Amino acid sequence: MRVQVVIIGGGPSGLLLGQLLHQKGIDTLVLERKTRDYVLGRIRAGVLEVGFVNLMREAGVAKRMERESFIHGGTVISYEDMQFGINFEALTGNHVVVYGQTEVTRDLYDARAAVGAKTVFKADHVEIHGADSDAPHVTYQVDGTEHRVDCDYVAGCDGFHGISRQAIPLTVRREYEKVYPFGWLGILSETPPVNDELIYAGSDRGFALCSMRNANLSRYYIQCSLSDHAEDWTDAAFWQELKRRIPAEAAERLVTGPSIEKSIAPLRSFVCEPMRWGRLFLCGDAAHIVPPTGAKGLNTAASDIHYLYHALVQVYETDETEGIDRYSEKALARVWKTQRFSWWMTTLLHRFPHQSEFDLKVQKAEIAFLRDSRDAQTVLAQNYVGLPY
Repeated sequence: MRVQVVIIGGGPSGLLLGQLLHQKGIDTLVLERKTRDYVLGRIRAGVLEVGFVNLMREAGVAKRMERESFIHGGTVISYEDMQFGINFEALTGNHVVVYGQTEVTRDLYDARAAVGAKTVFKADHVEIHGADSDAPHVTYQVDGTEHRVDCDYVAGCDGFHGISRQAIPLTVRREYEKVYPFGWLGILSETPPVNDELIYAGSDRGFALCSMRNANLSRYYIQCSLSDHAEDWTDAAFWQELKRRIPAEAAERLVTGPSIEKSIAPLRSFVCEPMRWGRLFLCGDAAHIVPPTGAKGLNTAASDIHYLYHALVQVYETDETEGIDRYSEKALARVWKTQRFSWWMTTLLHRFPHQSEFDLKVQKAEIAFLRDSRDAQTVLAQNYVGLPY
């Protein structure tokens, strides 16, 4: 088999790239290690930047998102006795959209199937060959039978644990990492959201986040120890702890119920440089991870897709290689800015082991400065709604 672009990874970033390229008549094959049902069963973020929404529109898959999503024009920050709102629309003229990543992925799978684009599920033992040559190819197995695909380019959209990054020699790639000394315990519940906007809460007991997926599906998180296990936390214990960390009036109106999903995610900042080796391009979690504070993970993957999509269209339509030659440079410039923002939001609102009284006073002063400074709020809002591509 031969296609123009092999996309390794059938998550939202790989599917979005495939759909965008299809719109331009560029043939792709998506290889996914798991089943479609498994991919759609993963619970992920749901805050989308303006740039991501625009890419969905350009890919022709935005109708259900526009019909069912929630527009959020701001957010609430609380810290001990302080509580204030940040109005994204007033400060930047933009907003974010709340629409679950699972629904984004479902829309993209449906669109790919509707146009007959090729997707292989349960693709095992995927290997990239000749990425640094003019004739790369990819091999994979399905049910023990090996297949080969010749291609022009390979897009590695297979996540942090995928094979794409490992295909870049250690002599070429450099990795930067910061591991945070806590995790997030998250639950999904069929309850109405506690607030119209997200609540980011810092307290002497640790961080909490109140989010949502729709009018009767809420997503809540609390900072927890890395030694904790999800099964250690009963639903009752979670709700009690959440109420202790969020503003009192929110705690009073919080509607609780059985969790339908409960998990603990460790927090990590990670970047791999470069994001291109020959004809292999890394996108999304294959190249970088951010802590979820600030909702930049999926959105930063979307910016990678923007740069790679336009670079591939340029080379196929004009034979110009400026886009692919500068892909890593452009993508990394934005990646490091989102890394900075996610790191800052995390340090702003979480409790760290061994924080001194001085550290806590400075943290509280930082929150107070944010509350009192329109300029500081503007910087947060600009980053939250999404930096330009």
